[in-house]
Amino acid sequence: MANLTLQTSLFLFSSYLPYQFLRITPQTSTTTPRNQHFLIITPQTSSTIISQRKQFLVIAHSDKSSSPLLSLSSFTVEFLVNSCGLPLEDALSASKKLQLKQNNSQKYESVLLLLRSFHFSDTHITKLLIKFPKILQMKVNNVTPKLEYLRDNGFSGPLLPDLIVSNLGFLTGSLNRSIKPTLEFLKKYLQTNDKFVFAAKRTSRLRTTDLKGTTERNIEFLLSEGVTATGIETLVLLQVRTLVHRLDRIVYAVRTVKELGLDPTTPKCVEAIRVLLSMNNSTWNRKLHLFKSLGWSEEEIWSVFKRQSICLALSEENIRRTVDFYVNTMKLKPEVLASRPSLLCYALNRRIRPRYNIIQVLESRKLLKKKFKITTLFRLPEKVFLEKFVDKHLDQIPNLLEVYRGTIMVEKMDQLEPSNLNALV
Repeated sequence: MANLTLQTSLFLFSSYLPYQFLRITPQTSTTTPRNQHFLIITPQTSSTIISQRKQFLVIAHSDKSSSPLLSLSSFTVEFLVNSCGLPLEDALSASKKLQLKQNNSQKYESVLLLLRSFHFSDTHITKLLIKFPKILQMKVNNVTPKLEYLRDNGFSGPLLPDLIVSNLGFLTGSLNRSIKPTLEFLKKYLQTNDKFVFAAKRTSRLRTTDLKGTTERNIEFLLSEGVTATGIETLVLLQVRTLVHRLDRIVYAVRTVKELGLDPTTPKCVEAIRVLLSMNNSTWNRKLHLFKSLGWSEEEIWSVFKRQSICLALSEENIRRTVDFYVNTMKLKPEVLASRPSLLCYALNRRIRPRYNIIQVLESRKLLKKKFKITTLFRLPEKVFLEKFVDKHLDQIPNLLEVYRGTIMVEKMDQLEPSNLNALV
């Protein structure tokens, strides 16, 4: 070890193993990732080198009564770092789920070679191994037909590794029992290749579903109730798990939205069905209770759902914080929100609060020449809002952009009278 020098301590990895990891490099080499060495040092003061393979050094206990560092673990980490390019921390984490044998290294290399032949970049391989390190132990003869089928069915070039990394089911599932039926199902209901690719990344739930049973039966029912082929496409594209519920839940959702007067042929009705099916009864009842606690009647809640059903899909914490800001800070009345449910869908910290702060400052300086509807203020695209309400006033208020970004507090905000925004509807 005379030609090696310790360069820097990386970290104490106490949450994984009682070892400290230090990076060392030869004095004469460059510090590229492939030339880096790692020491694993035990807390004991007396240590000896027990393994040195390629560029990976392992130091373990010299105390014979202590548990030895398993050679399998050391080779696994070494291979993941040196051959696969994983960061040391990720390699150690992966080694908890994976044990590689040195005499099978050629097999693992063949898996990497196969992936690269299908346009898997180093980044793709790293992401895949972090999520599913056991890919290295899969048989090339089993993986190849799956990749070839996906390539021949729309996933060419980088689309294929993108799909695999985002949806491991297309790698681990059975080609004939899972992958083929899933893609055939998607192609049947999606009209363009872009939509097909997008949906395939989101279909993990379908792989374990009887596509010719539950899903097809539910689709047939929706079509019989007036939902259009375009509506089915929307459900498949945005939230395919909507279609794998029990039929009685599908029936309840359709009848509920029909009773509200929604037309099954319209996108608004399809969205309402999707939102209803996205929650179980317990979650739905909690949200109804939440809105009631915020001063809304049940009639107003159902009115909001009919007009902007996505509002009921928001998290309870999101709903609570947004309504609190509107009512207690902006002094809007609950009935105003009920009549303008789209206001609940805007992001509080990215849109509502920054724009409200700007309007407060401009009104306090009497720089607003006319009144704007509150829905207009929040609906405007970012670029347009900045041009109309920020950029044009920078001469008079140089820090206005910082106010918008939240990097400085609004001066004497507590002394400003809240605007009468109830009238701006």
